[in-house]
Formats: sequence, structure tokens, C-alpha cells
Amino acid sequence: MLTRLTIHDVVLIDRLALEFAPGLVVFTGETGAGKSILLDALGLALGARFDPGLVRPGGILANVTAEFAMPSGPAFGALLDEHGLEREDTLILRRMAGKDGKSRASINDQPVSIGLLRLIGGHLVEIHGQFESYGLLDAATHRSMLDRYGAHEALAGQVRAAYAAYQAAKQAEAEAADAIARARSEEEYLRAGLQELDRLDPQPGESDQLAARRTQMQHREKIMAALSQAQQLLGDHRGACTLVSEAATSVARIAPHAGAQGGVLLALLDRMAAELGEAENMIDAMLHDDALDPAQLNQAEERLFALRAAARKHQTTPDELPQIRARLAAQLAALDDRGDGLSQLARAAAAARMEFTSLCRTLSDARAQAAQRLTALVNKELPGLKLEQAALQIDLQALPEAEWGAQGGERVAFFGRTNPGAAAGPLQKIASGGELARFMLALKVALAEADPVPVLVFDEADAGIGGATAASVGERLALLAQNLQVLAVTHSPQVAARATQHWRVEKSGGKNASVTVITQLDPAARQEEIARMLAGNKVTDAARAAAAALIAGAAPEPAPAKTRRARSA
Repeated sequence: MLTRLTIHDVVLIDRLALEFAPGLVVFTGETGAGKSILLDALGLALGARFDPGLVRPGGILANVTAEFAMPSGPAFGALLDEHGLEREDTLILRRMAGKDGKSRASINDQPVSIGLLRLIGGHLVEIHGQFESYGLLDAATHRSMLDRYGAHEALAGQVRAAYAAYQAAKQAEAEAADAIARARSEEEYLRAGLQELDRLDPQPGESDQLAARRTQMQHREKIMAALSQAQQLLGDHRGACTLVSEAATSVARIAPHAGAQGGVLLALLDRMAAELGEAENMIDAMLHDDALDPAQLNQAEERLFALRAAARKHQTTPDELPQIRARLAAQLAALDDRGDGLSQLARAAAAARMEFTSLCRTLSDARAQAAQRLTALVNKELPGLKLEQAALQIDLQALPEAEWGAQGGERVAFFGRTNPGAAAGPLQKIASGGELARFMLALKVALAEADPVPVLVFDEADAGIGGATAASVGERLALLAQNLQVLAVTHSPQVAARATQHWRVEKSGGKNASVTVITQLDPAARQEEIARMLAGNKVTDAARAAAAALIAGAAPEPAPAKTRRARSA
């Protein structure tokens, strides 16, 4: 609900702060007292288009702040999360605008675009009146509103999910078909490339191994010379092997007499002799290794160059040639299976389409039934609001199946007419002033449980009516106010009598300035104001008695009196 509205420098208002109660809140007063300024200001805080003429004469910046209790429910919280807005107990919408036409907006002191302010505001308040309307007058809301009224939002969600699955299946089929078409156009190239790689038979890591072998064989002469020299130093008659062996023999003669150290030294010399023998054997093996055969160098280089040439041809590296080979084989296998995989994808897409279209038809039937119930309910409300000749028509425009989408298979639009035989048209074009507000009131009563917007504003929904019709308007506003907060600008005592909070708007003038006084009425002042509305300028005892009778059978007692003054230039 709207808890507080603060206005600075808007039209005639200098400074004004109002605190609102739940239920039905009414504003009464003479024409021209400034009631419409409150709605203009509230509209600014909700993101309405700004007119520089709204800045108070002598003022620099119009500033409006609307404070709301945070709406309950996950949908609104998800909307805030989507746009990076903090969830707090109070939601504060602020709009500041200057005479240059530039304006700034914030939500909970976080700067936002005017578009985002309008989006959030549209989930908080609907204004219906003689000049501006929001919410249901936007045809984009009609389909979702009908779904909420019909209680088939879950079915609508299934349609959205089925549509997404159908689109994914179609895309998978299309991508597979494109891949096969491309493969077939390149089949000869694919087969030639695969045959070449099959003959080459590249192995993972082979290129690096060949490069290492090539480097080794390119240094063969140095390797062989070093190995020969090492062999000579070890195996010569005075080489290392002979010398170590002689040393071991010499130590062996004295080891029994040299104690523990003699034994350790002899063991060490024996190991050295054994390891030198192993080294000599390895050198001999390396000298006779075929890997260092000069003929192997040519073979390694030819293999390495062949791998590198194939890699250049396929614009890859030699190490990736096995993957290229596997990919070519898979592409050719997709051709060789004669489209079996594509057929499976086509069957899956057809099944997804069948599921989607079936759900669409079920949703269309549900919408048609809900439209009939809603139409009958609204049309039953209209005569009591002095709209005997008016009627609601819900148009379900069936779309060609090719145009069915996530929202189903039809467009939904609420149309209306005010005269028999007249063509139905968009709601905002069928009537003007209070007629439109009363039409929207009937629609809102019918949609009360389905409408998630917590605050409704009606600007003179009782214009041009009185008596029983005005009483009927008051009854319906009070009915809505049982679950929502309803703000109503009214000239009807029958409506005012049902208020849970009553504000009187007055304007007094002086030589240099006028003062707008907005007073929250206590029970006595409220009865006097309703008597004035009944009798005019001269309030009689009979009018007071009639006012008391109206109040007695209507709304509960209002809150204690508070007065707010807004000085204007």
C-alpha cells in the first residue's frame, strides 16, 4: 500500500506530506481546490511523462516521493532482483524534475531510469480517471490478466516451457541437417582427406618424438666420437676398469688386517668395478645401436616432414591430426547412416510440436471459457453504475499456427462499447471522463482476486451521477478496498461515506500567495463535510442528519484528524 506521499514545488504546492491508511481513502473538496494535483504528483513518482509546467511558479525543481509498504509475493521480489534493487521493508520511489524538462529518478535512493521507475510503479499503482489511466488500459496486460482471472497461469507456464522445448528441438534438427548438407557437399574432399590420414596413421605425440630423434641423429658424429673415447678410457689396458680392478686386488690383500674400514673400502671398489663394467657395456651397445644408423635419419625426417605437411593442409598442428582424422570419420559416418540421426531429431521435433500445439489448444479453450465468465460478470456490474448500454467484449484473435509462440495461439484484447449497435473498441476510446472510470471500476471488481496491483486510484469515478448510482460506485470501491488500498477523488457523499480515511482539499488565497489546505477529517468534521456535499454551501440540520445516516451504514470510523498545509504561489 501507499503509506506516504511527499510533494515539493508541484504546480501550486510548495511543501506537502500525506500519510495514508489502508482501505478506501477519499479526497473531497470544491472543484479547483487542487485534488488533481495530488494525482499528477503521484503520477510523476510512478514514472509518468513530465510537463515542465508542473514546476511551481518560483520553484526550481519539482520533487515527489511516494513511499510504499513492500508488496508480498515472489513475483515482485524477483522483479527487484532482476534489476539489482534491494529488498527492504519500505519501497521509496522518487522523481525530481526541472523546468528544463530534465528529470531524475531513484528507487530506495538508488538512481534508476525513468523506464524502470515506470515499470516498478506499474506494479504498485493503477490510476483510472478522466485524463490518465494505467494498467488494464494497456493491451499488453490483457492476456496475463485473463490467465490470472481464469486461474490457468500454470497451464500458461506449461505452454511457455513446451514452446521452448519445441524451439530447441527444431534448432537441433536444423543444425544436424545443415551439418549433413555441408558434409555431403564436401564428401569427396572428406573421403580423400580421411584416406590420406589413414595411410599416414598419425599418433599422439609422434611429431615431438621424431623431432627429438632427428636432433639426436643430426649430432651422430659427435656422439660416436665421444662414445669411442669413453670406451677407450674405460677398456684400455691401463683404462679405468683395469686400474679399479687392480686397486681392489691390492686392498683385498690387506682387508683382513685393516678392520671394518678395510671391508667397507673393498666393497666400494667392487661396486665401482661392477658399475664401470655396466657403463662399458652400455657404451658398446650405443655404438652398435641401429637408431644412430645414418639411414634412420632420412626415414625420421621423411616421416616428420609428412606429418607437418598434413598439418599445414588441415590448418592444424601435427599433434591434432588424430582428432582431425576422427572428425572426418564421424562426418562420413553421419553420411553413411543415410540420415538415421536426422530422422530421430525430426521425430523428436515433431513430438515437441505436437505437445506444444496440444497445450496451446487447451489454453485457448480455457481462455475462451474464462473470457465468457469475465464478460458476463463485468456486464452484470455495468447497469448498476449507470452504464446500462455499455458492454465488455474480450477479443480472442486466433493466430495462424506458424505464429503461435510462448504466449499461446491468440492475442487477447479487452474491448468495450457504450451504445447498442456501436462497434466495440479499445477501452480508452469507448468513453471519456467518469464513464471510463466506472467501466474500469466494474472490470476491477470482477478482477479483484486476480489483480496483483496493491493500490488503485479512481479520479471522479462518480462524475455525472448521483443517488443510487453513486451509492453503487461507493459500494464497489469499498468492496475493492477490502483487499486493496483504493484512493478516490470524489464529489459524491455516497462514496465519501464509505471511506476509512477522508481528506478535505481546500484552497484559500491572499494578495501574494494562495494556500492549499489538506485536512484529514475526524468523525465530526467528516460528517460536516459530507453534509456540505449533500446540501451545498448552506449546511442544514437535515443535511447533517442525512450525512450521519450515510456514515452509519457505511465505513468504519476514520483515523484522528491531521492537517497538512501546502503553500502555493
